[in-house]
Amino acid sequence: MTTTPLDDTARLRATADFVREHDTASLLPLLLPGLDGPDRRALADSCRFSHAALLVLPPDRATLHAQLDAAGLHFDAEPQPSVVVRGRLARRHGRAEAELDVTILRPTVPGPQGGRTVEVFALIVPPGSDLEALAAHERAHQHEAHLAFELTRPEPLALRGLCALLTRHGAAPDGGGYNPHEDSTVLYFTAPAGSRTGYRRVELFAHGDHRAVLADHLGQDPARQPAEALLTQLTGAWTTQALAVAARLGLPDALDTRTSTAPDVLARDLGADPQSLATLLRYLTMLGAVAQHPDGYRLTATGALLRADAPGSMRPLALMYGGPFYRSFGELEHTVRTGQAAFDHLFGENHFDHFAKDPELAELFDLSMAASARMFDPLPDHPVVASAGSGTVVDIAGGNGELLGRLLTAHPRLHGLLLERPHAVEAARRQLDAAGLGARCGYVAGDFADVPADADVYLLSRVLHDWEDERCREILRHIARAMPAHADLLIVERLLPADGSTSLATAWDLHMRCNTGGRERTAEHYARLLADAGLHLLDHSPLPLGAAVLHARKATVPAPTEPALRAPAHAGR
Repeated sequence: MTTTPLDDTARLRATADFVREHDTASLLPLLLPGLDGPDRRALADSCRFSHAALLVLPPDRATLHAQLDAAGLHFDAEPQPSVVVRGRLARRHGRAEAELDVTILRPTVPGPQGGRTVEVFALIVPPGSDLEALAAHERAHQHEAHLAFELTRPEPLALRGLCALLTRHGAAPDGGGYNPHEDSTVLYFTAPAGSRTGYRRVELFAHGDHRAVLADHLGQDPARQPAEALLTQLTGAWTTQALAVAARLGLPDALDTRTSTAPDVLARDLGADPQSLATLLRYLTMLGAVAQHPDGYRLTATGALLRADAPGSMRPLALMYGGPFYRSFGELEHTVRTGQAAFDHLFGENHFDHFAKDPELAELFDLSMAASARMFDPLPDHPVVASAGSGTVVDIAGGNGELLGRLLTAHPRLHGLLLERPHAVEAARRQLDAAGLGARCGYVAGDFADVPADADVYLLSRVLHDWEDERCREILRHIARAMPAHADLLIVERLLPADGSTSLATAWDLHMRCNTGGRERTAEHYARLLADAGLHLLDHSPLPLGAAVLHARKATVPAPTEPALRAPAHAGR
């Protein structure tokens, strides 16, 4: 099914009209045809019709705002991150939550009733992105369209009573969640048979944290039975190996996104057992990496990221996570019991030394780091970089020069210095020379104690999470000593959420402890480490892939007045 942005505009307009035309008294008998007098009064006294909701999938933010204006829906509040709908989309389509940057907007519907809104869930789907199939499915099926009733007294007893009343009249539990960004709890139900509202789902909305009620509600949801959910989680290692094996076999490189290849032909070309490969292909289809057609299999946009020649290929990540890091995760118990890195326990040395002794493994590690480089996309526009003019940027432990190269390309007057281990310096030199940036870049082979002095901007990307706190303080002190008074430090890391919400950083925290002995941290934790080194954290801003950029200066230097970068977040909140 193909659609145009106008379809979302028409749906927004129709939803606004519905909200304008109905109130609690008119909706309840349509929603629950068998509702009798006492129960109807109990519902009407305990909750009110709050909003109607829909999911829109515009190609960009400007189109979203134009669609809202065209539907007569205006708002001036900041959009909030979605937790519940993002999770539902991720489960429904087999995606990682961090890939789905779903936001919530609640424009008020003009009219005599007042106080009611259209709840708009928005997921940007750029043309040609791998989200287009998801968008087509959601537009066709309208899974997230629902009516919502807000509790007038958001108390656990009242919420439990309304849940019981709805289920008694034929509504069935259909998920829900707690959104820490808004401190609100939502419980979803499927509408009973015979409902005449035109909506198949109903939401109970309550301000506050009602996760005890939510847990009981989810336990009744057939799609969220604990045993099934746990079994799905227990098989996560199979997913890692299936994707890694596909990459090692060269399966993504042997498939095309436009034409199909028969399984037996694919088995012959890859030198694989036909029956076992067919089983793997079925599993990869379930994961969304390939798609089955009558005449064979095709590669999806997601699977194409595993091709060796794909821009931003994630094949090295698959090989790394399905290789040495997969093996070390098998020793996670050692880390949890002792606090020591499982990688060191398994291989007899830390991963930096281990990789340095194996050129192929070292190259794979550098490539796996570069595979996540899309998190750097907004950094050339950071005010610190944009205002550096013809100054010098130092990339500390800059790997193959991916980040430094992006900044130098975006700002032709900038000069760069890259500090790295000797073998990595040569790889970076080759890459930056090939990009035509060699004349503006110098190289320092050394350690953190060799940070060049008197530069204007210092970069520290995905370094601190490798280390314990004391080593981080030592690294930051080296940097602080090298920084002149006017210099800025930009740190790229994943930040643990302070509110315990879903985040890629939580998974990476376990990964770092297991494989490097390091950890992810909250912004407040980084602020303390910086302060111990004589540096002051000024602000932090989101980056793609669940990352963030932290901006620091020497503690004696007053904070600059320029605004912080506000890059789109593609992660879990």
